[in-house]
Order: sequence, then structure tokens, then C-alpha cells
Amino acid sequence: MALKVVATGFGGPEVLSVVDEPVRDPGPGEVSVQVRAVGTNPMDYKVFSGAFGRDPSLLPMALGTEASGVVTEVGGQAEGPAGPVRAGDEVALFRIEGAYAAQVVVPASAVVPKPSTLSFEESGGLLLTGCTAVHALAVTAVGSGDTVIVHGASGGVGLMAVQLAVHAGARVVGTARPSAHDYLRRLGAHPVAYGDGLIERIRGLAPDGIDAAVDTVGTDEAIETSVALVSDRHRIVTIAAFKRGFELGLRVIGGAPGADPGTEIRSAARMELVKLANAGALRVLVAST
Repeated sequence: MALKVVATGFGGPEVLSVVDEPVRDPGPGEVSVQVRAVGTNPMDYKVFSGAFGRDPSLLPMALGTEASGVVTEVGGQAEGPAGPVRAGDEVALFRIEGAYAAQVVVPASAVVPKPSTLSFEESGGLLLTGCTAVHALAVTAVGSGDTVIVHGASGGVGLMAVQLAVHAGARVVGTARPSAHDYLRRLGAHPVAYGDGLIERIRGLAPDGIDAAVDTVGTDEAIETSVALVSDRHRIVTIAAFKRGFELGLRVIGGAPGADPGTEIRSAARMELVKLANAGALRVLVAST
């Protein structure tokens, strides 16, 4: 038996319940993992709030798509992206179903080694944000010599996008609240505050222009600023302003209907993120536990 969190209805946190359920043995190509940390993401809330629909047949609904932990049991032919998975391995999991649990049985294909440089808590929040950021930078072709603006640079995906773009040799301007500016500077970004005059402030930081934009917040300000500063709309990506993104001909990625899910890009990104973290090139900021 193992504790897990499920949504018994659609709404706020009050619809979540902790239940104790049997845990099955892993089958061929599967592993059982004792969960040490679970990554919580906006997507989780959108699912149980009913933002993506309220189909009662989905209830009770298991939640969570990423976690970290220790492998306790392995089924036959359990091989992940890094090779065979063995009992005792410290791992990160993504993408899985029902991560809000003390024990999970998952496909070995969802299992990658936990970076040795990161704690279980940090590893539990690495992959969803990291894979999303990799996807965003890939579709906008951000590379060495580019100047890119990241809207919401101090958020989960924003922090990953900042670090990955800097690592790729790009110059990064990041919008964020002033209290986050020092941290963004330490990551190599040029922070700028939201609000009136944003376009002028960005132009002051990047007089030679902005080549690409990554919107992680979905506000009108982020979209309008991006369109005003980036001439090629195919180099503007949003993970949040789905309707306006489609209307304006921007790159729209993620789980919304019609968006590019980037399945292959995100799957391949997991091992690259692990390698970068092991090399000390990626940090995960844990907001709270």
C-alpha cells in the first residue's frame, strides 16, 4: 500500500484527497520507485481545476507528471534513456502519470539518472520546466550571438530558459520583479522590470535589437512587447497565451489544443538536462517544499 493524492472533483485544493492504495509489481519494461520529491506545476492545477474540461469519468484523478526518488524494484527488460535501470538507482521521472504518490510504477522509458549535483527536491523540479525551455529555445532557434528576451524570467520555465540560452551563447534580457534581479544577474541575464515603459527599457539594454522572445507568462504586455521588438514572428514563442499566439502567428507550444507538443524534442532533452546539471551548468531554484 502507498499514499497518493487524487482529485475527487474539479475545483480548488479542497477537491484533493490523500488515499492509500495498493501498489502493483512492475511488469516488463517497468520500474517501481520510492518517491522522495514531487514537482508541482501550473499544469497540475489547470487539470484538477477543470480548466481543460470537467469529464466526470476521469475522477478520481491521479495528479503530477514529474518526481524524483529511488528505484526499489525492476521488471524485465527495464531500460531507460541512459541504459538499464537497477534497484537502488537514484532517478528523476518525466513524463509520468500520478506523481503525487509515495510509490509509483512507471515505464523505464520515463526514468533518467538523478543529477549528482542536485538534491531530490531540485531534481523533482528539473525536467518539466527544463524540457519546456529546451523546446521553446529550439523552435525559436536561439543560439550564439542572438539577443533573446525571456518574459517571466524568474519563474520555473523562465529560469531554465535563461540558463539554457546563456549556455548556448545568447545574450538574455529577462523580465521579472525587482526582488529577483540579483539572482538573474548571477545566472548571466540582464533583468528588467515589468510595467509602463518596458519596451523602452529593453531597447536601452539591447540597442542592437532583439532576435527572439520566449513568453512564459501569457500577459498582453509580454505578447505586445515581443511583437514590437522581434521582427520575425516565428521567433516568438508562447507557452501560455494560446489564443493570441495563434491569432498573431507566433509559435505556440505545450498542451493546449493545436499547440506543438514537441514530444520528441522534450523526450531527448531529458538526458541533455541531466548532463548540464551534472556539469554545474544548470541550477534549480526550489521556491518552497
